[in-house]
Amino acid sequence: MTGSARPAPLQTPMDPLAAVRHEAAEPQDVFLTGTVFLDIIFTGLDHGPVRGTESWARGMGSSPGGIANMATALRRLGLRTSLAATFGDDVYGDYCWESLADAEGIDLSPSHRAPGWHSPVTVSMAYDGDRTMVSHGHKAPGPAVRVDERPRSRACITSLSPGPVEDWVVAAHEEGSKIFADVGWDESGVWDRATLDGLARCLAFLPNATEAQHYTRTDDPESAVRALADLVPIAVVTKGAGGAVAIDSTTGERADVPALPVESLDPTGAGDVFVAGFTTGTLAGWPLADRLAFANLTAALSVQHFGGSLSAPGWSEVAAWWQYATRCGGQSEDVMRRYGFLDDLLPAGTGAQALRRATPTIGFRAP
Repeated sequence: MTGSARPAPLQTPMDPLAAVRHEAAEPQDVFLTGTVFLDIIFTGLDHGPVRGTESWARGMGSSPGGIANMATALRRLGLRTSLAATFGDDVYGDYCWESLADAEGIDLSPSHRAPGWHSPVTVSMAYDGDRTMVSHGHKAPGPAVRVDERPRSRACITSLSPGPVEDWVVAAHEEGSKIFADVGWDESGVWDRATLDGLARCLAFLPNATEAQHYTRTDDPESAVRALADLVPIAVVTKGAGGAVAIDSTTGERADVPALPVESLDPTGAGDVFVAGFTTGTLAGWPLADRLAFANLTAALSVQHFGGSLSAPGWSEVAAWWQYATRCGGQSEDVMRRYGFLDDLLPAGTGAQALRRATPTIGFRAP
């Protein structure tokens, strides 16, 4: 295997946390852990798979997936990001490792390779504005996170599940790290409210509307976010095309911000990009409405590319969107007012930055 666990330097147009950094700052801004998949995405399908038939896609992309979606989104927004994951001992594992550490600048020093274990794979088929996925993999040998190897960080991102939170989350919380959490789909249909017990250690919780309503036994996102605000300081409920609603009890703010209407090519990873955008704004100390608007914008930019992790935008794309909106129009007066904060946020002369995008296959041989 080539590549290093240490992150390669990544040139970003701006540091969103520059105003809150100091000499004694934590070495990492965000730590997270999870499973890295090799994603293969088919786009340009006229319809979903039909039993007994073969369908041809007009587009195809390959990229690191799973937890790599959020790690890449965080890093592209300028946050120092550290990831603990098990990587397969195969060509797919080589590709994912090199993509994240060498190309994206993510710290993989808490990660490890598992001899004889193959990389999990997801095939995603995008059509009608949504997607269907088929995955395969085996449980990774050994723990992905060893408490003594986890770097100190300003924040951590975790996913809640039934039972006690993991030991590393407890340790990070006791160190003063800000814990941001989401939650996965409950295939059992039980939606055990005990899953939310872990919110006692969290600063923010960001489920989607369906998850939030199931866990709170409510009928709409607004009722769900009010119920969650009794359990966690910052409650956010995403509403898909409806945007997101949130309550920040630490500041007394409440906001409901609509999504940006865009034509979606591939929604894979959009939720992870939203979390990354909201986390960035929260750590930087922005007003709640600006955090939601920024998260909506980054998610909207991501769905216009395919490839999960490699669809995540950087600051140059945020700047390009705002420059086009201010110079060429195309956005409503409400949108222009809502995103006016970008005038003060974006540095003058934010230039183009080439970001890697999903390619049809991996491992092209040099000519």
